[in-house]
Amino acid sequence: MPKTSTTRSFPRLLIASCAFLFISGYFVVRFPDVEGASYASYGFNLLIALPAFIALVRQFGAARGAAALVAVSVFGYLIEGFGVATGVPYGDFHYGDPLGPTILGLVPYLLPLSYVPLVIGAVAAVSGTGTALRRIVLGGLLLVVIDGVLDPGAVALGFWIWEGGGPYYGVPLSNYGGWLLSGLIASALVTGIGGRRLTDRVLRPGLLDSLLVSMFLWLGVCIFSGLVFPAVLAAGLIVLLVRRRLQLARAVDPVPAGTTGLAAPRH
Repeated sequence: MPKTSTTRSFPRLLIASCAFLFISGYFVVRFPDVEGASYASYGFNLLIALPAFIALVRQFGAARGAAALVAVSVFGYLIEGFGVATGVPYGDFHYGDPLGPTILGLVPYLLPLSYVPLVIGAVAAVSGTGTALRRIVLGGLLLVVIDGVLDPGAVALGFWIWEGGGPYYGVPLSNYGGWLLSGLIASALVTGIGGRRLTDRVLRPGLLDSLLVSMFLWLGVCIFSGLVFPAVLAAGLIVLLVRRRLQLARAVDPVPAGTTGLAAPRH
């Protein structure tokens, strides 16, 4: 049977993944000490990250896509490692045991699987038009908003620990200044490497998918942890991402007038 416009915009697998990740938030909160959970998180994070990684390589081409993934991964390791060692730019914190083994006792090995898809999704959400500087700034700001969901949930789960706590659900405000700095740099890396492939080519909806399913996971974590404002923030981000994905899906595969929702043939 032909696919409808809704199915093309939101494949059933994506819808199922969002529902599964939201429900997973309950089990992550209620059963944090399951044996082997820290190692299982590698596979879990890899599955979440794959849609964004694949879409980025298809959007940029193999060489540029791989370069962008490596560049943001290395940057993430460096700035997070420096942050844990010195307290700059985020504040004094360290990673907890649930995220598994760390490099030199500083940063979890799985960091790129959780961080890079956020950057890809943020850049995709603001790209397509406007100057590179505008897109970099908007991408950095969006990453700060995203961390307004992630950090309270991660603190509640013991993923990382702030030594002196902070006014925002135990998170210091310095963290968000650090996220703005790192977000601007990471957005600049993806924007610079992607170049005209972010403006002259129709953006692939899959660039948003990893960030979208992640937000459903963290929405569940925030709700089941009683974090009211971060949960509202997550819901707002989900609405934004859903609307943006619908927009990108229509641009990639428009439905001709008079077809009443039947899929247009791909050439």
